[in-house]
Amino acid sequence: MRAWTAPDVPTPLVTAPPVRLHDTATGGPVELVPQADAARLYVCGITPYDATHMGHAATYVAFDLLNRAWRSAGHAVRFVQNVTDVDDPLLERATKVGIDWVALAERETELFRTDMEALRVLPPDAYVGAVESIPLVIALIERLQEAGAVYRVDDDLYFSVAADADFGSESGYSRELMLEIFPERGGDPERPGKKDPLDALLWRAERPGEPSWDSPFGPGRPGWHVECAAIALEHLGTTFDVQGGGSDLVFPHHEMCAGHVQVAEGAPFARAYAHAGMVAYDGEKMSKSKGNLVFVSALRASEVDPMAIRATLLSHHYRSDWEWTDADLFANVDRIALWRRALALGAGAPAAPVVDGVLAALAADLDAPRALALVDQWAHATVGGPAIADTSDPDAAVTIHRVLDSALGLAL
Repeated sequence: MRAWTAPDVPTPLVTAPPVRLHDTATGGPVELVPQADAARLYVCGITPYDATHMGHAATYVAFDLLNRAWRSAGHAVRFVQNVTDVDDPLLERATKVGIDWVALAERETELFRTDMEALRVLPPDAYVGAVESIPLVIALIERLQEAGAVYRVDDDLYFSVAADADFGSESGYSRELMLEIFPERGGDPERPGKKDPLDALLWRAERPGEPSWDSPFGPGRPGWHVECAAIALEHLGTTFDVQGGGSDLVFPHHEMCAGHVQVAEGAPFARAYAHAGMVAYDGEKMSKSKGNLVFVSALRASEVDPMAIRATLLSHHYRSDWEWTDADLFANVDRIALWRRALALGAGAPAAPVVDGVLAALAADLDAPRALALVDQWAHATVGGPAIADTSDPDAAVTIHRVLDSALGLAL
């Protein structure tokens, strides 16, 4: 599958510190010095049945910061992302609106690409759809069968969580909490015939009116978790550096992905698991089911500067839960305008401390709000009052432009 066009990103002027990131599995920070030729990152992608809302955008901008922080620290990055281009929500939406499910997926995936380009998110090196990955899924299920971790319920195949000795170590959730969350996030704990209510669907046998593909298990289609596990394993291998996504993927999705690979390969799925917070609107988590969505494309169509949208996302720490408001957006419109006024002056307050501070902030668990505050201070110092000759930096604008673009993804 085709990704989106990469923006031109300048090379950082100085090397950033090693990246430290909060790991969900351990509950604390880990230093992410890559153990291979490149830092390896997998970020779970969209199910393309609706446009990109701010919850999506916040997650992808967050992991774009990680990509950039690694690059600023001098590392190459291998970034992989999936598209769940066949799944129940997509099929249900296509039926509801009377459109072919393939056409719906293609349309919304293309809209997502244009949103990511507008927000200057670096594209994945491998952008992989579920449909094109079905041979990989089949191969992984066969490995799980060899490990004795698969059983049949009617014509469907399930993964036995009991086969994974480390099940629960990624999320740290109690069994009681897992059982509460599982049905809310695509699980079927009450299905008769399951060995454990938490066992996850691997292969859904063909149903009337649904798409299906041939397999050694009979015609059908992949489960959600095994799709990402198979794609990550193929394109990144085991024990890659970071599995990323929204905090609503901690369980069951990332727990199950880890379990599938750990049982099949006998090696950890990832070194660290990182999760972005949820974005609310009108007092509730932004979600398609509630309909309380603010779309990137709608703001762009209203001529809102995409850099102001990105700055709004960056003004909240990626792990925090927060609420989108017009006031917040407009404050960042003003912030970007101030920065542009300061940059237009050419000379300004010394830039070197800002560069060092921005890179250090991002290396410390992607602290974008701290980085933005440093640029705010520089802009106010540059715009406010007459410059003092012996403290003015004649190259300040060029230097600040460069770090804004390379580290924060803000092209001004």
